[in-house]
Amino acid sequence: MLSTAMDAAVAALGDVTVGRVAWATAAYAAFFLALLTAARVLPGALVQGFPQPDGRRKHYVLNGLGLFVLTHMIVIGATLLCGASIAPIVTAWFWPLFIGANLFSAAWTLVLYVGGMQRGGPEASAGRGLVHDLWMGVELNPTWRGVDLKTFAYQPSLIGLGLLVAAFAVAQVELHGTLTPQMALWAAFWWLYLFTHFRAEAGVLSMWDIIAEKFGFMLVWGDLVLVPFFYCAAGWVLLDQTEPASWPVLAAIAGVYALGLWIFRGANKQKHTFKLDPSAPIWGERPRLVGGRLLVSGWWGFGRKINYTGELMVYFAIAATAGCASIVPFLVPIWLLCLLVHRAWRDEQRCAAKYGPVWDEYCRVARFRMFPGVY
Repeated sequence: MLSTAMDAAVAALGDVTVGRVAWATAAYAAFFLALLTAARVLPGALVQGFPQPDGRRKHYVLNGLGLFVLTHMIVIGATLLCGASIAPIVTAWFWPLFIGANLFSAAWTLVLYVGGMQRGGPEASAGRGLVHDLWMGVELNPTWRGVDLKTFAYQPSLIGLGLLVAAFAVAQVELHGTLTPQMALWAAFWWLYLFTHFRAEAGVLSMWDIIAEKFGFMLVWGDLVLVPFFYCAAGWVLLDQTEPASWPVLAAIAGVYALGLWIFRGANKQKHTFKLDPSAPIWGERPRLVGGRLLVSGWWGFGRKINYTGELMVYFAIAATAGCASIVPFLVPIWLLCLLVHRAWRDEQRCAAKYGPVWDEYCRVARFRMFPGVY
């Protein structure tokens, strides 16, 4: 199955030419700019962000769900009314679009760098060097006509991922005349993941990259290239699977996914709500705290990084829909496992230094980081 997945990917590479890359880059830019324009005009909730390193709090217009719905309306309308198909996105244009997204990311990074230097002056760089400034960014909150560009980058990232996932499912129907239950479940998993993200979009405002990290190529490439084009890797394996998977196996995978999504979204929502209102009930009860500061109610009484546990369950379940014959679908969750284990360790070092003895008491109550009895 690994060779089948690679053969499909390599076959798609065969049509890469300079002309096709130019067209794909223009198409990607049009997609990005269309979403950016829509983000400027669509209504959305006005939400105050969390304190940034300088103490200031920015206001954000959150209309990601509106953009998500609008994209559905356009794609479904074009399919039903015009006979259009999104399958060629992966069967003919995947690699040109991938290259185009990389080129666009590099160009946007340069625009952000030049604009940040002009608005921030020499102090924006602080003498860190050009490579560092391009990679990490020079501006915390670049804004275009009222649209915060760092939070906006989630829209082409996740909506783009949704389009690629849907394109793999449509392509299977067009190429093989069938939609296998595992492909349908894979697409449904991703759709529910995206919908629950946009439904609770305010949660991104408490993320470290939004609060404290400047906006450079690291975040730009991660949003515009890594997430949409790598997170759909299982599609290459699922595309040519024409034999239905076992229903009991799929039901078990769905159970792991549902539990993981409940933990992941639920824990993040509890932490976000607690930051907004420390007295807000969690699971119907007043929050329990250690040292008056650290939450041990709800999911956070089970583990110190329980949200990471749920997230990994989600990603491994998504990969498992393609079976275990190929490593390709599992590359993303394995990468996330390494990333999140290291991040959990790094966060705990920072928290131990910040909270001192209170952190030790907290660790005695929430006894594991991510995996009971293991880590």
